[in-house]
Amino acid sequence: MKTLKDKVALVTGAASGIGRATVNALAVRGARLIVCDVNRAGLDAVAAELGPSLLLSRRVDVSDRAAMRAFADEVHKLVPAVDVLVNNAGVGLSGGISDTTLEDWDWVLGINLNGVIHGCHLFIPPMRRRGAGGHVVNLSSLLGITAGPGVLGYATSKFAVFGLSESLRAELAPEGIGVSTICPGMIATDIIKGTRFRGVDNVDKMRQKTDETFHKRSFPPEKVAQSIVSSILHDRAVVPVAPEAWATYYMKRFAPSLLPRLGRVLARRSQRG
Repeated sequence: MKTLKDKVALVTGAASGIGRATVNALAVRGARLIVCDVNRAGLDAVAAELGPSLLLSRRVDVSDRAAMRAFADEVHKLVPAVDVLVNNAGVGLSGGISDTTLEDWDWVLGINLNGVIHGCHLFIPPMRRRGAGGHVVNLSSLLGITAGPGVLGYATSKFAVFGLSESLRAELAPEGIGVSTICPGMIATDIIKGTRFRGVDNVDKMRQKTDETFHKRSFPPEKVAQSIVSSILHDRAVVPVAPEAWATYYMKRFAPSLLPRLGRVLARRSQRG
C-alpha cells in the first residue's frame, strides 16, 4: 500500500491510547476512519477530532461475537470492504496460574485474542472478495515475544496474537493483503488503570506503581501509531516498538538463553516501579 489517502481504515479500541493515536495518524495521511470502542465518551471525543474524516463510530465490545457481527454488517453497508484493519483493543491482566481465575482467563482472552479473531473473521473475507489488496495490523506486545512471571494470562493472549498474525500473513500474501504484528514495549497509556491485578496484597499500590513506571518511560502512544502507519505503507511483518521491545526481539533471535532472566527483570520493572 503506497498511500493511505482515501483508504478506509477500521480501528478497534480507538477511544484512547494507542488506538486514538493511530486513528489520528491515519487521518493525517488522508484515510477515512471507522472506529469502535466500549468507551462512548472517548469515541465522541475522537469523532470531534476527526471531523469529516470519520465515516462511522460505534460502541462495540470486540469480545461480543454478535455485536461485532452487527458492526461488520453496518460497515459493509457503507463500503464493500475496509482497506486497513487495525485490531488494537486490549486489556491488561497480572497474575500467576494460582491467582488467575477462569473468569479472568475468559475476560483477557475474550478481548485480547477473540477480539482479534472476530475482527479478522468478519473483515478479511470481504477484502479477499474485493480483490484489491489491503492490510491487517494486529497488536501483540513485547510480552508476545517473551514473558516472565506474573503475566500469564496477558502473555498467553499476546503470544496467540503473534502466532495468528504470522500464519495469516503467510496465507494472505499471495492475494496482496499484508499483515503486520506490532509489539509495543512499555508505552505511556492508561491501560494499567483498567488492568486486573491478582495475587498481590495491595492492588491500589501495585496499580499506582506500575502506572508510574509506564509513564516514567515517557514513550508515547504516538510513537506506536507512527510504527503502525509505517508497517502498513511498507508491509512490515513484525514491528517491535520502544527500545526494550527491540532488545527483546533481537535477543530472542540471537541469544535466546538470556531471555528468562530478561523476562524476570521486565516483570519486576513493570509491576514494582
